[in-house]
Amino acid sequence: MIFRNVPRSLLRVLGALFLCAALAGAAGCGGTSAPAPPAASSGAATGASSGVRDAPGWAAGMATVRAGALPQQAREVLALIDKGGPYAYRQDGTVFGNFEKVLPKQKRGYYHEFTVRTPGERDRGARRIVTGGGGEFYYTDDHYQTFKAVLR
Repeated sequence: MIFRNVPRSLLRVLGALFLCAALAGAAGCGGTSAPAPPAASSGAATGASSGVRDAPGWAAGMATVRAGALPQQAREVLALIDKGGPYAYRQDGTVFGNFEKVLPKQKRGYYHEFTVRTPGERDRGARRIVTGGGGEFYYTDDHYQTFKAVLR
């Protein structure tokens, strides 16, 4: 299949756009009606939004979260990243391999990961911020299974 390395959420958005274009005269797809809700989950209960209107191109098709809606520990890590450290864990700042292929495919070394402390955890826990070489920021709280694009 041609689309095996494309994130599912992006495929859903593209499919919805294709369907809308195919039905260009039908109600809900015309230029004057209210826009249809995005195909991706909004995650409003967790402070995330689809961010379709205000998300940068690199976040297209992804769930998004505003930096201010992240847990306090994640906001502290963002501040440390901006300052260049020092970081709490020796693994912080190391290359993130994107082996799960959830983030857009890039050359090795493009992504770097940083630990977000989880209160009550004895080890590094599951929360991370991953940065991209183009200025992107991603947040995961389930150890790389899903990511939200961080809007700053």
